[in-house]
Amino acid sequence: MGNTGSAAHGRIIDSEFRPHRWLRGPHAQTVVPTLLRPSPKLAFDIETLELADGDFVRIGWAGREQRGQRVAVLVHGLTGGFQSKYLRGLAQLLIAAGWRVAALELRGGGETPNRLPRNYHHGDTADLRHLWRLLCERDPTARLAAVGWSLGANVLLKALGEEGANAPIEAAAAASAPFLLEPCARKLDSGFSRVYQRRLLRDLKQIVGRKYPPLAAPEGVDLPAMRRARNFIEFDDAYTAPLHGFRDARDYYARCESAPFLKTIARPTLVINAVDDPFLARNILPKVEALAPDVTLELTRRGGHVGFIAAGPRGRLSYWLETRIASWLEQVMPPAPR
Repeated sequence: MGNTGSAAHGRIIDSEFRPHRWLRGPHAQTVVPTLLRPSPKLAFDIETLELADGDFVRIGWAGREQRGQRVAVLVHGLTGGFQSKYLRGLAQLLIAAGWRVAALELRGGGETPNRLPRNYHHGDTADLRHLWRLLCERDPTARLAAVGWSLGANVLLKALGEEGANAPIEAAAAASAPFLLEPCARKLDSGFSRVYQRRLLRDLKQIVGRKYPPLAAPEGVDLPAMRRARNFIEFDDAYTAPLHGFRDARDYYARCESAPFLKTIARPTLVINAVDDPFLARNILPKVEALAPDVTLELTRRGGHVGFIAAGPRGRLSYWLETRIASWLEQVMPPAPR
């Protein structure tokens, strides 16, 4: 790897991240935060946001007592939510720096099923874009940033590319972004990565199971095939694609992946990915020519999927990703002078 870039496009840079000496492998980096990290203490004030189509999403607010105008909109990953430790950890750091935090629980992602058959998916950017504009309408002095992880990173990057110069935010950061979806689906159906696939599919099937009944399955959705699905392509063929108007899983992936939108992003955006990520195929990483001038892709040799655990004082686990994103947002969006 090396640092590359020019005025015509973005940059790809080598990261300074160094993994904890006991957690150098991709699976240790991926699993340890989920299984062993205590949940960062944070109380969200939950707002139910009614949508024009009759459905709803929930917003988790924290740091509302802050006087500053900076608001960070956080977007969780697949099967994540307000409980996600990576989201809560970053929220703590941002609040300590004077930010307000608005965590978006993607449609259907909470414990209470949403009202409509549809769920969130990799290409579903409408609710995020609506939230950005709603926050600006509520407070015209608000200065927005956005952060997304994994699926949330794909949603965020796609939304930024769709908005281009009209994006009502000042900066963004994304981590463990699956730029190309079909290669990542195939990666998760290979080797040890199948362990993660099995866990995610189990959780997704439970989410779907809470909706049917009471809702009737929409035309084209094959619930028995969804329940039998052994990999993401089978799951998306049976459920995600027909539910949301795509021809099949491959059509869904091609139309929803964020890679084609990287060239039209017009806000300072930092993307952090690990080369050894066990969720993501290595050939998905974009070339520097595919990045808009405002986009920086920071690559780490190690770090796993939403892991990036470094060594802190006395060898304690240090969650480098959160520190890196918080410090970068402070750099590109410092507080306004008083």
